[in-house]
Amino acid sequence: MKKFNFNFKNLSILILILIFWQFIYKIGFFSPIYLPGPFKVFETFCAMLVDGSIFANLFASLFRVFVGYFLAFLVSFFLALIFYLKPKIYPYFSNILNFFKSIPPLGLVPLLILWLGIGEISKIAIVFLASFFPIFLNIQKGFMVAEPDLIEMARAFSYNNKEIFKKIILPSSLKDIFVGARIGLGYAYRSIIAAEMIAASKGLGYLINFSRLMSRTDKVLVGIFLIGFVGMISDKIFVKFASFFLKGDLKNEWYKSN
Repeated sequence: MKKFNFNFKNLSILILILIFWQFIYKIGFFSPIYLPGPFKVFETFCAMLVDGSIFANLFASLFRVFVGYFLAFLVSFFLALIFYLKPKIYPYFSNILNFFKSIPPLGLVPLLILWLGIGEISKIAIVFLASFFPIFLNIQKGFMVAEPDLIEMARAFSYNNKEIFKKIILPSSLKDIFVGARIGLGYAYRSIIAAEMIAASKGLGYLINFSRLMSRTDKVLVGIFLIGFVGMISDKIFVKFASFFLKGDLKNEWYKSN
């Protein structure tokens, strides 16, 4: 019943937004060129489903998002692991990491296009840079929060470093790893649209920008709604995946949000 009420509240807000949108459209507050009605947007979406144009753009964006995101996760995990195992080398890299952390990935777009061209690699690189630091910083924090008493107890029982990491450090860091991974996934979706608006021949960002140039606001809205919906579904799937590993951890009810 509680879940039903929660879903009903979400649905009621959506209905209210659609009603208000239709009302604004009907009274002519904005020109239909700038704000088409919800039925027109839905009609355009159905037409794009029928002709298949929506799928080519959607799959192109999803490919770039997930490749860049998983590369960012792998590099973040192993880099944080190296800094944990070899803490003396971290001071050599801390300043350069803080330097790049302060630079918005989109600010590097012109440079990445010059170096990597306008193909897939530059867009994947933007997704990688956007999602890397939220993941890396949380994984690094997770590795450092393991209880020192548990580690000392493990050493007293003759556990080697590999066993200590596998049985103590990694389980205790899962909460922070999933926090960083979830935030990084959101940053990946946000960055790919902007990257595709600058240099792409397909993708949802390309669809939005090209439709803007053609004054097709209905297609612009279709692209915006689609990336938001796909991002929401991806987040829900991620929450289910994370809650499976964190099952029974009462301190992490946040992961069970829907």
